[in-house]
Amino acid sequence: MRVSDILRVKGGTLYTVSPDEPLTKAVDVMAQFDIGSLAVMEHGELVGMLTFREVLHTVARNGGSVGRNTVRSVMDDHPMSCTPETELEQVRPLMLERHTRYMPVMDAKMLMGVISFYDVAKAVVDSQNFENKMLKAYIRDWPEEETGKAEPNFP
Repeated sequence: MRVSDILRVKGGTLYTVSPDEPLTKAVDVMAQFDIGSLAVMEHGELVGMLTFREVLHTVARNGGSVGRNTVRSVMDDHPMSCTPETELEQVRPLMLERHTRYMPVMDAKMLMGVISFYDVAKAVVDSQNFENKMLKAYIRDWPEEETGKAEPNFP
């Protein structure tokens, strides 16, 4: 399974913010749409990611307030990314090793979407559920032998 498969199921909604926006405005957008990240765009290019992790660190540093920070001052300006052709088997360990919950999907310099750890986990579970369903159907429809019903020969 590839990242493009997740994007196809997820749909095309992409939430973005400008790096010079006040952090308070970005937090309002994240709360309004119940999302954990915003792609930070400037002049049509991805320049960073703002996630709830950066927001929480800022709140902790400022004694419970986001202060007068801009998105640029707290965003991750070197987010790890992947391409639509990247296999999920490559994405999963990267996200786990680097504790990355949100990953931009880039096609050259064009942002195609953002996948979350939840999206990846859901795709894996859905794939396993489908495989289990197919295996159960195969076992249920086991072909009969000429002398009677065939029994599966498991090692």
